[in-house]
Amino acid sequence: MKTELLAALRNAQGFVSGQELCGRFGVSRTAVWKAIHKLKAEGYRIEAIPNKGYCLKGAQDVLNGEELESLRRTAWAGNKVVYLDVTDSTNIQAKRLGEEGWPHGTLVVAGRQEAGRGRRGRAWESPEHTGIFMTVLLRPSFLPKQASMLTIVAAMAVAKALRERFGLDAQIKWPNDIVLNGRKICGILTEMNTEIDAINYVVIGIGINVSNERFGDDAAAVATSIVMEGGGTIRRAELIWAVWEQFELYYGCFLETVDLSGIQKEYNGYLVNRDRQVRVLDQKDPFVGTARGIAEHGELMVETEQGVRLVSSGEVSVRGIYGYV
Repeated sequence: MKTELLAALRNAQGFVSGQELCGRFGVSRTAVWKAIHKLKAEGYRIEAIPNKGYCLKGAQDVLNGEELESLRRTAWAGNKVVYLDVTDSTNIQAKRLGEEGWPHGTLVVAGRQEAGRGRRGRAWESPEHTGIFMTVLLRPSFLPKQASMLTIVAAMAVAKALRERFGLDAQIKWPNDIVLNGRKICGILTEMNTEIDAINYVVIGIGINVSNERFGDDAAAVATSIVMEGGGTIRRAELIWAVWEQFELYYGCFLETVDLSGIQKEYNGYLVNRDRQVRVLDQKDPFVGTARGIAEHGELMVETEQGVRLVSSGEVSVRGIYGYV
């Protein structure tokens, strides 16, 4: 009942009487009072006045299943929400749900990860109460070779949510790092399960550093958080849904052509690599050039003395970002 009660309080114009809540949910006044008491204990500021009822005045940075369910406004992303206080990795859990047949749009969110991972097997710091750790499960009908572009779709969604909803000057380091003031606040990891010519499911994991105040030695030179960059207090549940609202829009645009032509121009406008010198750290053929944006299938276009080269994988180091001078 807590989810429905939260939604009722949020949607109310002022106070809601206890009698109205009893009738709406078919429970006793005592049950309503107990639910209100639990919400207060979790950090919600609820004013109670005799003969007027209850009024939600605000909340701390609460993150749990009820909070997520009560704030959801998306069409299909998060149609099923699985919230875990602690887990190994939201990607691992989402893949398990994929094997079990959970539907397209299922969202896994954790309060803390014990085995969070980034690209190339790197660890992702996931301490409690500091960040967003979430993964969406998709069941697309396009070909496996096209799924890698979803990472760029997700990066666009995160950057746009931070800019539009929270006024932060988020940029993207190709292909999918989200950057504030030249330091990383978000990583994205896309994994899939496929047949030869069909996708069984795709999972897209997103980790966002929200209120971290320090990082371990391995990450300190690269990572930052919204709070550390002066982004103010952000409620994680609100940011989660802001991301998936944007993701639905960009994913729909992607499906129209099954390439990035519809978002290419906007992505390039966010791209911190663009028109800057980059080092492409290819194991067989490293080279230096100037990034010119992405092509329609997500490759980074790098201009060199020999012409433009398309980079589809590998590490790309940008002069002035993450310590490259």
